[in-house]
Amino acid sequence: MNYVFIAGYSDKLSARPGETLRFHVSSKANTDFSARLHRSICADPNPEGPGIIEEDASRYFPAADFPSRVQHIHPGSYAETETAVKAAASAETEINFWFMPGLITPRNQVMFSWGELSVLLNQNGQVSVQIADQLVLTMAAPVRIRRWYGCHLHISADGGLRLDVTSNADHNARSESVSGQMDKRHLSTLYEQGAPVRIAAYFGDDRQCFNGKIEAPQILGNGKAIAGWDFAGNIPSLTVRASTGPDLILKNAPTRGVTGRKWDATEFCWKHKPDHYAAIHFHDDDIYDFGWESDFEFTIPNDMPSGVYVMRIEAEGHYDAMPFFVCPPLNKPKSDLCLLVSTFTYTIYGNHARPDFAPSWIDRIRAWNAYPHNPAEYPQYGLSTYNTHPDGSGICHASNKRVLFNLRPGYLTFGQSGCSGLRHFQADSHLVAWLHHQGIDVDIITDDQLDRDGLASISSYKTVLTGSHPEYHTANMLDALKQYRDTGGGIIYLGGNGFYWRIVRHGEDPSLIEIRRSEDGLRAWAAEPGEYYNAFDGSYGGLWRRNGKPPQQLVGIGFTAQGNFVGMPYKRICFDPRFDWVFEGIDTDTLGDFGFSGHGAAGFELDRCDSKLDEGEDITILAQSFDRDNQFILVPEEILTHLTNLSGGPEDLVKRADMVYFETASGGRVFAVGSITFCGSLPWNNFDNNISTLLANVIRKFRSA
Repeated sequence: MNYVFIAGYSDKLSARPGETLRFHVSSKANTDFSARLHRSICADPNPEGPGIIEEDASRYFPAADFPSRVQHIHPGSYAETETAVKAAASAETEINFWFMPGLITPRNQVMFSWGELSVLLNQNGQVSVQIADQLVLTMAAPVRIRRWYGCHLHISADGGLRLDVTSNADHNARSESVSGQMDKRHLSTLYEQGAPVRIAAYFGDDRQCFNGKIEAPQILGNGKAIAGWDFAGNIPSLTVRASTGPDLILKNAPTRGVTGRKWDATEFCWKHKPDHYAAIHFHDDDIYDFGWESDFEFTIPNDMPSGVYVMRIEAEGHYDAMPFFVCPPLNKPKSDLCLLVSTFTYTIYGNHARPDFAPSWIDRIRAWNAYPHNPAEYPQYGLSTYNTHPDGSGICHASNKRVLFNLRPGYLTFGQSGCSGLRHFQADSHLVAWLHHQGIDVDIITDDQLDRDGLASISSYKTVLTGSHPEYHTANMLDALKQYRDTGGGIIYLGGNGFYWRIVRHGEDPSLIEIRRSEDGLRAWAAEPGEYYNAFDGSYGGLWRRNGKPPQQLVGIGFTAQGNFVGMPYKRICFDPRFDWVFEGIDTDTLGDFGFSGHGAAGFELDRCDSKLDEGEDITILAQSFDRDNQFILVPEEILTHLTNLSGGPEDLVKRADMVYFETASGGRVFAVGSITFCGSLPWNNFDNNISTLLANVIRKFRSA
């Protein structure tokens, strides 16, 4: 497998003083690798901007060396028993299960393994039986993908084999049988010693994982179940409880809450008719936890300032850089201002292999000395929920327990862009660099703290700032932000396409996140009918707007249009003296006709007001930016027909960014810019520009309220 020379990850992306981060590293070096801690100020490698700025933080973690070793990656999801399953002596044994193949691959895909006995799908799409490394039975006819089949393997007491495969299509049922003989040496292993069971993978270094759905596996001895599993039970868990025999442990988080062979479209939520959702969808590229051993640890000291930090590891001229975020102790703020860092959004986008990636990007990366690795070149490290599995199904799980190439200082999202071409962590560093340049003290709070601690994580602050793209939120997070605002807190939303998708954390492993891209929204893929509900908790997935909590209810604006990675200026439209404080020191009505993100402060993804979706506040539009050059499209949830949209007016009038301000009856305050590229204008001209001035005015006003 093609590995980068050195790479690592931390078990958590954020921590408070007294909490410990564990770092997991794989290094090909023959020498030790070094680890050094830095505070990250700016992660933009563009030589025309501030550049990558980091401060030595060795006073908190003295530089150290650690032994190099290669730690391997094992993609592919499956289920396995932790103890052996043993057949009774001289039993007539049967293996039964249902399967729906997702695709035929050039290699074998194992569907059921019991020790050295495996039932698999070969490269021709034929069901076969394998003993150790030898195929002993193969069906003549291939199966069709996305069709359900029943598989029945009978093993007689003397080792005789009969394999039956039956189509589940009532209108075109087909059954085929083939017979053979099993070596009695292998037979005695199952009968005398027993062996563990794996579903969707082989026992061995090459697991030959299956792509597709499996349902109701069982082993019978003399007609009685000696092991069996109902996948319809305990769906939110990473453990499948056995009806008979040992439980199954799920590895690499295959997808649950998916339609099974009985699904007939009479119910769309697995909680209401679980027997219609008695399947698990396995993929040979599933991976959510590398499972690497820890190489070193770092406990956050009590005197370590809240901020963005990077643990840099180096060996023999190669490096990696693992960002993490230090948060203050709960209810012990060091500032009256906090920056909410969108670590869940970073994770959801983790290792996004863009379809437009091209080798020409490498020239830009080398010229700027940018981060050298791109997930499009290393798909074996696990891709993002913006990519699809080999069988075309959407990747709906994400985790930070793996190397995330695009969560690195200097990573370029758009390698062909005429600007810096940054998104997410690197784009948010424009704001972090601006705060440092302005001398504005700010505490860091991440999505993890907001979800775990709710309102308590932010209630001590006068104002909460967001970064450029706070897109993914749990119910706990939205509720906490709404409570905070409605009890007098201030929110400064400095991005676009925020508060858009609903996500769920796994109850047994909170590092594992689920996204179901259900029937609306601007989507990288579309969930299958019947699979719109999250497996982790049974909630309806998709847009928060479709869950009754549109972003307009929180920040007054919501996603309306997406374009290329280009930016435009705003035009001031509010001249009410009550809002002159926003524009103090600015002598032009054109705002942000510059920037390192798309060359303009209003760009890429835009938000606007919609009185049908907000809560009726008196929202003032301070400035706007319209798509004058037809470079943007309306998001799908806004479109009705090719002629009409939900606004009821011309499309050109709603493809815009609204910069707004409003106050709630309880004293809460919101300022929102409605653009992903806004923060990219802050560092322009060494931070001396009208967007910088405007934001300084807003923060000053919020802190003095």
